[in-house]
Amino acid sequence: MDYKVCDNRIDVYGVEGFDLKDTLLCGQCFRFSENADGSFSGVAKDKAITVKESEGVLSFYTDEDTFNEFWRGYFDLDLDYNNIKKELSVLHPMLKEAADFAPGIRILRQDPFEALVSFIISQNNNIKRISGIVDRLCALCGEEIAEGVYAFPEVSKLSELTAEDLAPIRAGFRARYIEDAVKKVASGEVDLDSLKNLSYDDAKDELMKITGVGVKVADCVLLYGFHKLEGFPLDVWMKRAMSVLFDGIDGRSFGKYAGIAQQYIFHYARLHPQLFENL
Repeated sequence: MDYKVCDNRIDVYGVEGFDLKDTLLCGQCFRFSENADGSFSGVAKDKAITVKESEGVLSFYTDEDTFNEFWRGYFDLDLDYNNIKKELSVLHPMLKEAADFAPGIRILRQDPFEALVSFIISQNNNIKRISGIVDRLCALCGEEIAEGVYAFPEVSKLSELTAEDLAPIRAGFRARYIEDAVKKVASGEVDLDSLKNLSYDDAKDELMKITGVGVKVADCVLLYGFHKLEGFPLDVWMKRAMSVLFDGIDGRSFGKYAGIAQQYIFHYARLHPQLFENL
């Protein structure tokens, strides 16, 4: 990967196997939206950015220090996804087909606390409504980092609020789950920093101490918030896809990059609805 510093942006070259739209709209994050010119604007933690992809060049509208210190890692630009795709493709013919169909999805390196709260909100919800709830939460108690643009709330700020205080974000039953998550993280009962060094299953057990965090939410948090790429979240859609495309196979058997395989399979299944018409 190489990059060039321009007047108001960083232009990145040589990132193979990257599709900005597929990465940002695949359901792993909820704070980016597409602009009329095909660029995407969004917020991660306490930083806002606009990113555009054109003819193999990724343009990040930010300064060089912020790009290297935050966005380069957030978009996982230094991981060789082409080589990972080759490794996955030999495991199963259908996985090769899915990987070839959606080779440009990357797993974002999101903030663990933001991922935890976001995927608690995601339960029994669609992407549009999840994004709305997250945006309202940030406007309610996040720091304003630009006009009308809010950072994701800090644990300390959210710990001051009860489920009743969260009524304006219209999260429904999920508000009490958010309250419990914040309480346990703030008190150290669930130490997010320590989860990075635990085994996958031990980290999962820790997350599931939180009310409302079941297997699927914990898997999502570990994959998208901790970059534990062996995670393989299974929602209703993925269970259906696995039963049709990989009958009898446990997704975790895809190994240390199972989470990337999951994204390929999810994208492939979502855009081939005819495969599931008789279910």
